[in-house]
Amino acid sequence: MKKILNNFALVIILWSSYTVAIAQGNTPKRIVSLSGSLTEIVDALGLGANLVAVDVTSDYPSYVKEIPKVSKNRSITAEGIASFRPDIVLGFEGEVSAAVLAQFKTLNISCVLFKQEFSEAGLTGLVRKVGQSLNVTTKGNQVADQLSKDLKSAIAKGKSSKATKMMFVYARGAGAMSVSGSGTAVDAVIKLAGAQNVMKGFTGYKTYNTEALVQANPEVILLFDFGMSSLGGKEAILKLPGVNLTTAGKNKRVIAMDASLLNGFSMRLPQAIQQLHEKLFGK
Repeated sequence: MKKILNNFALVIILWSSYTVAIAQGNTPKRIVSLSGSLTEIVDALGLGANLVAVDVTSDYPSYVKEIPKVSKNRSITAEGIASFRPDIVLGFEGEVSAAVLAQFKTLNISCVLFKQEFSEAGLTGLVRKVGQSLNVTTKGNQVADQLSKDLKSAIAKGKSSKATKMMFVYARGAGAMSVSGSGTAVDAVIKLAGAQNVMKGFTGYKTYNTEALVQANPEVILLFDFGMSSLGGKEAILKLPGVNLTTAGKNKRVIAMDASLLNGFSMRLPQAIQQLHEKLFGK
């Protein structure tokens, strides 16, 4: 019962925050974004100049790097965000604690949390909802419509290609490696680019191990650019235990992409799909 009441209270907080933002009828002048994905959308809506603070995952466009950060890591506090005097705070469901949301309500800070779905429809729908929350509905619809066209064009290329078997490895050094299953942004990009994620049977990420690598036998191993660097580069990765037993290792097919582009699942998704497709198929 206590859990049900807490969830009900959370819904009330989210809804009341949302209606406050909408009821004002004006475009918020001071926006705080708690996600790089949302920051890109705010920029696409023409409201980048209204961003007064962003989270550590926000690094695109380049000017965003100069905007103050709400914290040095993914952990946030209501007091820290309140110091920026926001008209509205944007974030994703599950990434802001109930305690912080309750403090937002006490401090009269409007907060809108969106559900993130790693699909074409999920992303274009998100753009429309962000536009609505910022009272730029018409602009949001226009941006979403154009994004939809760009996505369809990028996805069409992948449908005409052989489904290359890939493994995505998240690495921060040899002692900190994990692999992506289903339900992640990277998994979605792999599939949209016309490839196949060889890691099945689990969602999210799980610890990397040599046995699973050899058994999955990927044709291509994909990493973030910083991940490849943390392991010593392509040649060092090819020398990791078991890699030489895979098709990827035998053909030396280890590729890397910019982390925020591959993992952002936002306005640059068409570019991410196209770039991965080109790295796989050369066209």
